[in-house]
Amino acid sequence: MFTPSVFLRHRAGICANSFLKMSSATILNNVPSNPHHHKGDGVEHATGEPVRNEDGPPLQYRVTARCTRSKARVGVMSLRHADVDTPVFMPVGTQGTLKGILPEQLLELDCRIMLSNTYHLGMRPGTDVLEKAGGLHRFMGWPRGLLTDSGGFQMVSLLQLAEITEQGVRFQSPYDGSECMLTPERSMEIQNAIGADIMMQLDDVVKTTTTGPRVEEAMHRTIRWLDRSIAAHARDDEQSIFPIVQGGLQPDLRRVCTDELTKRNTRGFAVGGLSGGESKDEFWRTVHLCTDLLPEDKPRYLMGVGFAEDLVVCVALGIDMFDCVFPTRTARFGCALTRAGQINLKQRQFAQDQRPIDEECECSTCRTYSRAYLHHIVTVEPVACSIVTVHNVAFQLRLMRDMRQAITEDRFPEFVQEYISIRYPDDTAIPQWIREALAAVNIIV
Repeated sequence: MFTPSVFLRHRAGICANSFLKMSSATILNNVPSNPHHHKGDGVEHATGEPVRNEDGPPLQYRVTARCTRSKARVGVMSLRHADVDTPVFMPVGTQGTLKGILPEQLLELDCRIMLSNTYHLGMRPGTDVLEKAGGLHRFMGWPRGLLTDSGGFQMVSLLQLAEITEQGVRFQSPYDGSECMLTPERSMEIQNAIGADIMMQLDDVVKTTTTGPRVEEAMHRTIRWLDRSIAAHARDDEQSIFPIVQGGLQPDLRRVCTDELTKRNTRGFAVGGLSGGESKDEFWRTVHLCTDLLPEDKPRYLMGVGFAEDLVVCVALGIDMFDCVFPTRTARFGCALTRAGQINLKQRQFAQDQRPIDEECECSTCRTYSRAYLHHIVTVEPVACSIVTVHNVAFQLRLMRDMRQAITEDRFPEFVQEYISIRYPDDTAIPQWIREALAAVNIIV
């Protein structure tokens, strides 16, 4: 997840556009309708793959297999632009592109859906450009699924500049000092212009470790903002909105929020407000509770989670969708992902290592380059970031694919036990939270 300093450094020097400069009165009325959007509007790509799910609701989900011991399940989420097998990991392309990797490379990895950031896309290139392009799919040449967040996370990231009111989030631009306002309606307008298959409601985000009345206030406001988001959603026949379960680390608030959100009968649900500093024990117990409360026939999306052991545990707890910047960000520091954990390719121990990063991986990086070569270039050549990023994204996607196969073949508990044994060869080193979380769904490690 982004920190405040990362956000400010990442976008420093860029002038805020109409997204940031509009007065609150203008914000609600200044996004023109887009004549370029059409139902099932796809991208003619070199792959020649067809647009999916052109008829019926823009998101159709069905469970195709279940683990007989845990809450893990396999499903298919049919979108306008892709059929997405779940559980799925979604790489994060904040500004419509993943750092260090091209859309064509994502297609080669058989990535079916990626995530982009409403906040950044609303600033640059802005809704006018996106509408003229026919939406983000056409703008970036991506023929498959897209999910956009709402901009709500920036409440936490820019909190020193923000004032959260019932109307929305008012904050001072960190770029030119102008007054900015993001409302549920404006978030929907931006996301309608982006044209993502799945959109997130604007939620009132508080830091995970926050306690007291502010947590309950944010939970109730999130529910009210969902109703405003649904009312403002102009393309329900083409895009699906997910509400976000909030309530901090308080089970009673999570129950109240889930009960209210499920009354709205949306096509899927997200679990938010986690992976932000809470203990791992609090983390897994909250996930476990939420998946118990959410509908069985809708996809469940856990926001901002991407460490491999977290993915394995949370799939066992019944989560279907994940996103995180972790695999791409860690690649920029020369770190590669393996079943045994991360390896830092900058370390001298890899200078003579002629093996690929992962001998079981079939990505272009592992087919072509040795650890020794990557060690050689990782500190001196920018291309190393791209090469390692390809592997890290491939690793995440393969992990999800392996879990889907294990669930389908009804051997998921055995898969988890093997995975944990590789990750922690000394079983006394297995974190207690992993043992307890898996035991809660009948998997003993």
